[in-house]
Amino acid sequence: MSRKRRRLPAEAQSTLPVAGRPTRRRALLAIGGVVLVAGIVIGRVGYTRAGRHIAFPSPRPPQAEPAVTYQDFVGAEACASCHPSQYASWKGSTHGNAGGPPNAERVRGPFNGRPMRFRDATVTPSITAGGAFIFTVAQQNRPAVVFRVDAVVGGGYMAGGGTQAAFSRFPDGTLRFLPFDYSQAQHVWFCQGRPSNRGWVPITPAIALADCDAWPPTRILGSSERFQTCQQCHGSQITVGFDSIARRYDTRFTTLAINCESCHGPGRAHVELAHSGKIAASADIGLRDLTTLTKDQSLEVCFQCHAVKTALEPGYLPGKRLQEHFALKLPSLLDTIYFVDGRTRVFAYQEGHLSSDCYLNGSMTCVDCHDPHTQRYRDIDNTPLLGRVDDRQCVDCHASKAEPLERHTRHRPASPGSRCVSCHMPYLQESSVGRQIHYARSDHTIAIPRPAYDTRLGVENACQQCHRDRTAQQLETQVTAWYGALKPHPAPVAAMLAADSQSDPAAAARTILSATDRHPMAEVAGLGKVIRRHTGTDLMGLDEETIDRLEHLAKDSDLDVQALALATLHLVRGSDPGVRRFLAGELRALGSRDGAIRDRWAWILRVRGDASLAAGDYESALAAYRSAQELKPGDPAVWRSLGVGYLRQRDYTKAVDQFKRSLALRPRQPQVLVELGFALMQRGALDSATAAYRQAIDIDPWEPGAYANLGVAYLRGGAVQPAVEALRRAIELNPGLADAHFALGSALAQLGDRTEAVTAIERGLEFDPRNAAAHRLLDAVRRPFPGSKPVP
Repeated sequence: MSRKRRRLPAEAQSTLPVAGRPTRRRALLAIGGVVLVAGIVIGRVGYTRAGRHIAFPSPRPPQAEPAVTYQDFVGAEACASCHPSQYASWKGSTHGNAGGPPNAERVRGPFNGRPMRFRDATVTPSITAGGAFIFTVAQQNRPAVVFRVDAVVGGGYMAGGGTQAAFSRFPDGTLRFLPFDYSQAQHVWFCQGRPSNRGWVPITPAIALADCDAWPPTRILGSSERFQTCQQCHGSQITVGFDSIARRYDTRFTTLAINCESCHGPGRAHVELAHSGKIAASADIGLRDLTTLTKDQSLEVCFQCHAVKTALEPGYLPGKRLQEHFALKLPSLLDTIYFVDGRTRVFAYQEGHLSSDCYLNGSMTCVDCHDPHTQRYRDIDNTPLLGRVDDRQCVDCHASKAEPLERHTRHRPASPGSRCVSCHMPYLQESSVGRQIHYARSDHTIAIPRPAYDTRLGVENACQQCHRDRTAQQLETQVTAWYGALKPHPAPVAAMLAADSQSDPAAAARTILSATDRHPMAEVAGLGKVIRRHTGTDLMGLDEETIDRLEHLAKDSDLDVQALALATLHLVRGSDPGVRRFLAGELRALGSRDGAIRDRWAWILRVRGDASLAAGDYESALAAYRSAQELKPGDPAVWRSLGVGYLRQRDYTKAVDQFKRSLALRPRQPQVLVELGFALMQRGALDSATAAYRQAIDIDPWEPGAYANLGVAYLRGGAVQPAVEALRRAIELNPGLADAHFALGSALAQLGDRTEAVTAIERGLEFDPRNAAAHRLLDAVRRPFPGSKPVP
């Protein structure tokens, strides 16, 4: 077919502009001028003139934290000569074998050349003649793509279902998660389904390759603002940063095992002291003594990895203050991760411990039960136990329950039902995983069985794991016959349950905040409910008693509770002069907590704005972003959020101004340059937009959104062939950018290459099958011209 440009129907001439930063699988997309922004959470905020004049104090200079660099870590082998016993225990542990380069001993899945068959692809795991482990992805009418496995994490060790994942080093310097996981328990390859097809699913011809959430690979090892990430959990001392000179990412780690310094912190100073012969005479051994930690400090060592965390500041390494970089409780604001009693609703790790009586009313930490070097079980006196079902793990504290044991358990002493953990720490399948791949984890809230309540929540009750022939009501009757009235929920949990039945948001808030018992996880969850229940209502309706309670929580010792209470006051009564004076006073009184609190407070406001933006409530979103800007006027991310808000409102002049302010604070932001270019393009300033996109590419030549938007700008300016080249580069960098495929199809159709145009649009529909505009474009391209044949 001639490549001469032809006049097409209007639908085929339309372009599908793409702007911004990749989320799960697509860039920050724009269709018809509407930017679709991924976001989370809640509320409405505004200021009257009476309250606005009360200015908040400026942020204090950042608090100095331990000066830890990547060079301060020496690796586990440096510990072996002085600590041979601990090193040997660690070397044989699951932490010591958590991951690393692939080899015959470490890799669990069969790389035997037998293909995994998808509906539209085959993926063949094999080993090359040179010993490299590879996945070969073949799809019809496309060249095969080979991914070399450069690292594996996980070893299939977990009792409730162990899995192993593979990572490949990409040309941009990132290590990316490949969506072909292996279940050691079931000996099956599986992938993690897209949000529209939730759950982990075995790889079979019933699913398409694009049904896998991480296809094409975009999730990286390490923490980055640019990518969906695995944070720094699957390895030791993982750092990811963009090297502006090399113009690529630099991914570094000491090991993909979990080494000594992951818990103890950087060891260089300690090793140098030991080699100097002066360590015995020094009070400072160059390393933190973990035996002196408080229970919360001890838990933080483990929660570096064993918790869902909100990222606040980049650059975390062991030895730095975790709470300066991550918030451990704020993920509960999403209202999807936990139930009100702290148990896992969707997917979480072991932070349910923070809702257990053993933590709240005792001193229990992770290492009271788990030996930190061997990962085997032990009692509180460090005596090794036979395994996780050994009752001594519990009765060393709860001695009365063992006198005799069957009086408490009502089961034969040697039976599974007589084991403490069978009732109080049952293995529960993570619900977001689904039921096809075994992935159950022990319930660390250490709850008591409540058959009727658990069933109402949709949680498999511990009793039913053995007594599947009985109904929840029958089990409830039996439990109460044995033990009488069940122990009440902690007051903050009971208050949230009571509030669920109240239709008036102000009354619900009053109920939730009436509980005064100490329970930080429940307090954060309750405050989150207050914000969500007040979305779209008259936020001035809270009574003074409730405001007083919020002001009390705003002085809490817990960073997350305090920040959330302050943010709640800001959101619901920020126009009240008295409340505003209180907030300003609290900011002045923060002292060394200033940075940590402001980071959390501003994050909550931005999350609130993102939720309003996603709901189409642009005014509330902008008000929330402006509130965050008050707290952190020098934060480029806040100005960027304002810019995105104005983009959604189609106020492109103001959007341009906000993006320029963000860039003035931090010039080298490729994603902000892409968004600036989009706003300029919508104003018709194609030359300026093109310059912004080219500047983004000059900073980061691996940014697919910049190429995609550059292609759209070329299309709008009539430069179709350069548009094709830019769009093909965007797709090369991220084949999952559906709108880039659609725009490429439009460009190819305008060049007269309708067959390739159809191929491009159909490829985009693999990733965005419900896109109505793309279907119209496809129909228009297929429609025959007079005297021509239809395109199949």
